[in-house]
Amino acid sequence: MEIDLQYLAKQAIEDRRYLHQYPELSGQEFETSQFIRKRLEHLQIEILAYDSPNVVAMVQGTKGTKTIALRADIDALPIVEEGDKPYISQKPGVAHMCGHDGHTAILLAVAEWIAKNKKEIEPNIMLIFQSAEEITPSGADYLIQNGVLEGVDAIFGIHLWQGLKKGKIGLTHGPMMASVDDFEIEIQGHGGHGSMPHETIDPIYIASHLMQAFQSIISRTINPLDAGVITVGNIQAGTTYNIIPDTAKLIGTIRALTPETVATIQTKMVSLTEGICRSFGAEGKIDFIIGTPPLINDPRQSRFVESIVCEEFGKDVFELVDPVMGGEDFSYYLKHKPGAFIFVGMGGEKSQYPHHHPRFDLDEDVFPDAIKLFIDIIRKYK
Repeated sequence: MEIDLQYLAKQAIEDRRYLHQYPELSGQEFETSQFIRKRLEHLQIEILAYDSPNVVAMVQGTKGTKTIALRADIDALPIVEEGDKPYISQKPGVAHMCGHDGHTAILLAVAEWIAKNKKEIEPNIMLIFQSAEEITPSGADYLIQNGVLEGVDAIFGIHLWQGLKKGKIGLTHGPMMASVDDFEIEIQGHGGHGSMPHETIDPIYIASHLMQAFQSIISRTINPLDAGVITVGNIQAGTTYNIIPDTAKLIGTIRALTPETVATIQTKMVSLTEGICRSFGAEGKIDFIIGTPPLINDPRQSRFVESIVCEEFGKDVFELVDPVMGGEDFSYYLKHKPGAFIFVGMGGEKSQYPHHHPRFDLDEDVFPDAIKLFIDIIRKYK
């Protein structure tokens, strides 16, 4: 099966630059999905009946005994893009600052290759262009609840990754990205004048104890070999310099690489919140806003990808990466089906700014490798 990578990469770059200029926020990607639909219809690829702005397509293989899914996320971020690139966002306050425009363009290029070679492709191929990766509730979870993984044997996704050196392709054989759960804590004390703290139950002082105590969960409750993060990112309390308020609120995030660690952190946070507040005569209530679960690669499928990278790109290209504490809703797919999530490295001069930075940009030189990787997975999957 011939692969004209130069042509496919050129098409992907053109598509990516168009999509970059016209980004859409999570759940609002209707123009993007129309762009994708028109391309798939032109390629005579069957589009399945899933609610827009998601686009799900299927190509029947010559054997059809196995079905693999390939996924791209299509949403942008509420960020004002900075820089002078000729394809800068034309929508103020919305920009593709994570690389989803590249993921979409790459999967469209793969779709074009599939359309030209479908008489020689053995497995069924599902193409998932997924809305709303960047928000909760997750677009992946929505599609799964609506049956997108029924009949799928394995699923694969890529992320063009600034944190991995250009020229490398990497993954882990297990936990790769963290869960993302947020929390809100309300401390009900008793306010008063700042000069008479003995007549109050100071919720700000209690909040300071909670923040310190939470770090003991990480350092003294969790196995040191298990990663976990508790970050308080917002404190709301008081109105002026000499009044102790009645209430204080803490807002933050929890990250972990296994469901067991998530459960341990949450259980301990509830215990500490209630206990510490009670010890000061206050009331404490904690609410969790559940986000995405940990992204855990299936070792069989991740080793399959490793073998492809080593054979097709060279052993020096593959890198066993360290897990990262950022989240990714591809994790939902991997909760239900075996598969692997893969980083295609692009860190370097062109992609020197991190994901979600106003000056973030993709290094389009890596597009051929990303396209070829997806095609090699299709060709070699049994």
